[in-house]
Parts: sequence; structure tokens; C-alpha cells
Amino acid sequence: MHRLIVILCAFALLFPLSGRARRDTQVEFVTTAGNFTVRLLRDTPIHSRHFEQLVRAGYYNGLLFHRVIRDFMIQAGDSTSRNAAPGVLLGEADRKETLAPEIDLPYHYHRRGALAMARESDEVNPGRRSSATQFYIVWGKTFTPARLAPVRARVDEATGQEGTITSSMAEEYEHTGGAPHLDGQYTVFGEVVKGLSVIDKIQRVATDDNDRPLEDVRIISARVVGERR
Repeated sequence: MHRLIVILCAFALLFPLSGRARRDTQVEFVTTAGNFTVRLLRDTPIHSRHFEQLVRAGYYNGLLFHRVIRDFMIQAGDSTSRNAAPGVLLGEADRKETLAPEIDLPYHYHRRGALAMARESDEVNPGRRSSATQFYIVWGKTFTPARLAPVRARVDEATGQEGTITSSMAEEYEHTGGAPHLDGQYTVFGEVVKGLSVIDKIQRVATDDNDRPLEDVRIISARVVGERR
């Protein structure tokens, strides 16, 4: 009995230390609208590591949030947006490289503040592979159970599974908000952990007919501020 207690105490000491040692990577974005920080998820390693590499290489520095839809999301990552003239349609340029999907429901879904990779439509991309560079951050809206019911049915049809949006997910969509119609179809690989008010500010800006902000919202810099261990 005494030996068992000693072993249990040893594990109790070990796991808190391990928890502190295994810290997720965080990325800080400095933008013309303010600063925000995202956490990259460890259990979406393909997307998280690729995104971290792009950040470390300075890829996102100077790019625009070229697509903004109020009560939905903000999107960036088009390399041609760095020097784009006002009013030019953006979002078409992308690397030929794509990333294998890492869709992980019900753990990572399109709640408010979720960080996900954009992709081409199912018609040309049935494997739902992600863009290598273009990401979006969800704002979305809240849903009553009645409004969410048809969305849940459409998501089940799109994923070929029943109960894709679980009761706990539905509760968050009801009270916090998000974009549930995207669940099971795009890879969520992070979340905003600081500066969600900046996302709100950006998603409210005036846009043209192509959803590009009338006044540029630019990423001044993106840098890793928390390390994987």
C-alpha cells in the first residue's frame, strides 16, 4: 500500500511538470487594426507546423486581409495582396501545394475565434485538401436551436455522418457563436487566445462587392511568441 502511494505521488508530481513543458506554439499578429494572438493546435501537426514555418519565414508580413464578411469570417494569405492596388480582386493566387486535411470533430470546430485553412470547393477538391497559405478566422453568429437544426442536417449530409454537430458544440453555437455550416469540411488548426475584439473590429469594416475592405487592413508582422517544447 505504501509503495502504491509513493508511485501515485510520483505521477502527481510528474504530470504537472510535463504539462508546463508541453506548451503550444502561439503566433502574434500585429495589424493596422490592432494585435491578436493565436494558438496552434498540437493535434493538427501538418497544418500547425506548416503555418509556423510560414510565420518564421516572414510570409505573412505585409499581406492584407483581402476577404472580410461581416458576421462570418476574415481571410488572409494571398501573396499578391502585399502590393495590390486599391479595388483589385484578390484571393485567387495560391501555391500549388496543398495540405492533407486534419478535420478533428468534435474537438476542433468553427466556433468564434477558430483559425482554419481555406480551400477550393468540393467540385475541384473532393479530398478537401487545404490551401498552403490562405487562412481565415471565424467570427460567425449565434444560433437558436431552431435555426441550427437545418444547419446540422446539411452538415450531416455534407459529411455523410449523423450527429456531426454534437450537443456541446450546439450549445456553444447558441451562446457564443460561430460558423457551424463549415464543420467537417475545413481543417481548424488553431484559435484566437488574445485580441478577439480586434477580429470583431476587422469583420465590421466596409467592403466592396468582392468582400475586400475599402480601406486596407494589413498584417504588419506575424511572429512566434510561444514555443513548442
